[in-house]
Amino acid sequence: MKKAIFRRFVLIIALAIILSCGIFGVAIGNIILARSEESMLYTVRIADHGLDYNGDLKAQVDLLRNVKGNESTRFTIIDMDGDVIADSNVENSAVMENHLDREEVQEALRSGLGYAIRKSETLNYSMLYVASMSESGDYILRIAVPFSGMEQYIGILVPAILASISITLIVSLILANRFSRSVTSPLLEIADEMRKLKDKNPEFHFNRYQYDEMNVIADTTLQMSKAVEESMDRIEFEKLIRQEFFSNASHELKTPLTSIRGYIELLQNGMAADEGMKKEFLSRIKLEADNMTNLINDILMISRLETKEAEVVRSEVRISPLLQEVCRTLRPLAQEYQVELKTSCRPLSMTANMQQLRELLSNLINNAIKYNKPGGKVEITVTSEAQEMVVTVADTGVGIAQEDLQRIFERFYRVDKGRSKKVGGTGLGLSIVKHIVNYYDGSIQVESKLGEGTKFTVRLPLKREALE
Repeated sequence: MKKAIFRRFVLIIALAIILSCGIFGVAIGNIILARSEESMLYTVRIADHGLDYNGDLKAQVDLLRNVKGNESTRFTIIDMDGDVIADSNVENSAVMENHLDREEVQEALRSGLGYAIRKSETLNYSMLYVASMSESGDYILRIAVPFSGMEQYIGILVPAILASISITLIVSLILANRFSRSVTSPLLEIADEMRKLKDKNPEFHFNRYQYDEMNVIADTTLQMSKAVEESMDRIEFEKLIRQEFFSNASHELKTPLTSIRGYIELLQNGMAADEGMKKEFLSRIKLEADNMTNLINDILMISRLETKEAEVVRSEVRISPLLQEVCRTLRPLAQEYQVELKTSCRPLSMTANMQQLRELLSNLINNAIKYNKPGGKVEITVTSEAQEMVVTVADTGVGIAQEDLQRIFERFYRVDKGRSKKVGGTGLGLSIVKHIVNYYDGSIQVESKLGEGTKFTVRLPLKREALE
């Protein structure tokens, strides 16, 4: 890359020099031509004022031959018909052809002044012609000098041009080398830092470069590194969560299986002495089987909510009748735990899946009952705020310690393992609630004090667009 930048930089400089030399040559040529025409016109006008048009014009023109340094200059007097009256380079002007068709003569007849550059047929080399109408008579005065444009100054200009080109190229080579190095060096430094990505915990150290684009690359690399690090941490965390989940799920499934196996072995060994004991063993086997079924169903529900791949049928769900149905189902449990249920629900409806909302309300109220105190109460309030349904479930139970609040939505996490075993359940209730809330792009908050109770606040959007 450095060589490519260097070559292109030098090529551009070389083209610029060549182009500037060409423009310089054209400009110098035009300046030389303009100065020569101006000087020759001045000479013609001086001659016009010095000539005696009533005298011998041929003799007067011949005197010009004796002027030292004027050997290459040609002076001609032409009448209005184009005939040559006198010429400083020709003895007998009568033998000269008519000059009426000459470009400078035609222009002088039209505008008073005429210029032309062409090869002289008489002298056989390029000449610059300047013609002017006489102010003293009906004549055209013409002066001609050898003119080759830039060619006659080549000897003077070439060394100067070559010197300037050489200096410019040397400077451009130095600048090109510095520029290419200023571009490639930061890239090499950034590349060296990026190789650290293969390390486990890379630490990047980027300098601030003179080009903003390089700093953008460095900053982007740092952002990518942080994103990769966060992604790896998230993957590692999710790995630990999965391991813990499978461990807990295996344990939760193993417990009822062990119990079922124990009762079956008791039945096979004839330990059930009468029909009543057999019925009790079979009843306990069925209970454990139901617990396993509930656990598996909860695990499958969480999986479907996480992937959002399952087709969920949505409809307009009236919240008040649904809440009353859930409370009727849980009222026997509340009576068993000596807990009072109070509800307050505005007539709301939202586009959702009824079974998912039933699970959400049931799990929150179920927990509020089971982790309450005898004589306690559970208050369920449903209102709306800013196109959101707000569900509040508050209890007067045992409460949750502050260090446990951040983990209560984890699968199988139990705040009080001893009490949790007594109240039963799969340990997935709040995790299911959290996943349902996330599925509907809602939010859930929890406030709790030990010995005073817990309050869950769920917010779900009522608009249909938020669900699609």
